[in-house]
Amino acid sequence: MEQNIIVLISVALASLLVGIIAGKFIFAKNTKRKIEEAELQAKTIISEAELRSETIKKEKMIEAKERFIQLKAEYEKEVNERNRKISDSENRIRQKEQALNQKLENLEKEQRETQAIKENLNKQIELVNQKKLELEKHQEEQLKALEKISGYTAEEAKAQLIESMKKEAQSQALAIQQEIIDEAKQKASKESRKIIIQTIQRTAAEQAIENSITVFNLENDEIKGQIIGREGRNIRAIEAATGVDLIVDDTPEAIILSSFDPLRREIARLSLQRLVSDGRIHPARIEEVVEKTRKQIEEQIAEIGERTVIELGIHGLHKELVRLVGKMRFRSSYGQNLLMHSREVANLCGIMASELGLNPKLAKRAGLLHDIGKVPDEETELSHALLGAKLAEKYGENAAVVNAIGAHHDEIEMQYVISPIVQACDSISGARPGARREIMQQYLQRIKDLENLAMSYQGVEKAYAIQAGRELRVIVESEKVSDADSDRLSFEIAQKIQTEMTFPGQIKVTVIREKRAVNIAR
Repeated sequence: MEQNIIVLISVALASLLVGIIAGKFIFAKNTKRKIEEAELQAKTIISEAELRSETIKKEKMIEAKERFIQLKAEYEKEVNERNRKISDSENRIRQKEQALNQKLENLEKEQRETQAIKENLNKQIELVNQKKLELEKHQEEQLKALEKISGYTAEEAKAQLIESMKKEAQSQALAIQQEIIDEAKQKASKESRKIIIQTIQRTAAEQAIENSITVFNLENDEIKGQIIGREGRNIRAIEAATGVDLIVDDTPEAIILSSFDPLRREIARLSLQRLVSDGRIHPARIEEVVEKTRKQIEEQIAEIGERTVIELGIHGLHKELVRLVGKMRFRSSYGQNLLMHSREVANLCGIMASELGLNPKLAKRAGLLHDIGKVPDEETELSHALLGAKLAEKYGENAAVVNAIGAHHDEIEMQYVISPIVQACDSISGARPGARREIMQQYLQRIKDLENLAMSYQGVEKAYAIQAGRELRVIVESEKVSDADSDRLSFEIAQKIQTEMTFPGQIKVTVIREKRAVNIAR
């Protein structure tokens, strides 16, 4: 049994070994076949690659030849173009050379002609010099003869002639100056307006600052933080409600309110005063207080207007005009309060109209209303005089009042007698000493300087500054100053005042020469 098993196992092992050997033989055979196929395929690929590379090589060679031919054609074209340009340049150079040669020939010809002219001119100069010597000799003989006849030497005659010509020239110069002055007076109205506008534009800085800010004083600097608020919300609310800029800087215990509208500044000042006193400062409270203050100011304006017209004895004035009159309380002109100025003009107009036998009430009315165009509710391009006349006409004022308002700066024609009265009283109120930012000491010093300037001229006996410094009267000695000298002196003093002094408006210089002949009958 065991032997059979061993035989079976041996047979099985032999069969397995045979199978393995047969498998290896078959695998080796298949591998060899695949290797042969791979070698054949590789040879085929190599052959195709060599064929392909040969084809590509031929194509590249053809492209290279074509590119070479193209570059060669371009190079030949460029060379031909350069040769053409060189040829053109050579032609231009030859033409310029020919032109230069021609010019050189012409220049040489001109030089020869110039030399001939020069030689001819030298001959003529020699001839002129000879004639000049003869003429000088002849002049000397005539001069000696004239000196012998006249009894004057040449220097004495020359000095006398110069003096005579000098006096004649001075006289003619004065006449020309007078003509120029007369012509300037004809253009004075137009030119003076232009000069005044330019002067205001150049010197408006200080006046604008003083008339556009209000300083609000605080008890301590801690209140500034409350006014500013968290992230600046309170100060923004105040500026939005009032239309006024609040400037919070390092100035101790003060806030600056900046606006060109005095009414807005007053509303902002009163509102801030209420808010600081109350202590509750927040956007809702700010709007409430500003609105209340605005209503209070409007009531105050109406009350001021009513009190003003009652004090002046003016009746029947439209309530809107009364409100504008009250509004003038918060407006200034050149440092002069507008309401005070208008009241003063009204009183002056009433007095002047009474003296002239005219209606004083009508004149007062026109004087009070003459500047209402400076306080309009809405900005317009009209001047304040024309706007005031338009407002007065709108609210049913007398035609004479309307004309006086519109004509007080000569913008329309004066048609009634009270018109020049209003204009004169307006000038008196604005130009009197101390009315508009002028210190009394400065005014007195200017008057003294005017008189001293006139007294510095020779022949001046007395000098008086009158009409609040608007006129300078100079009295001269008749023995030392002639009538012609008076004209010259008046002109020279006016010119010196204009160049050396600073003054508002204009100054009239009047020179008075008086000759008295006194005899006594016995």
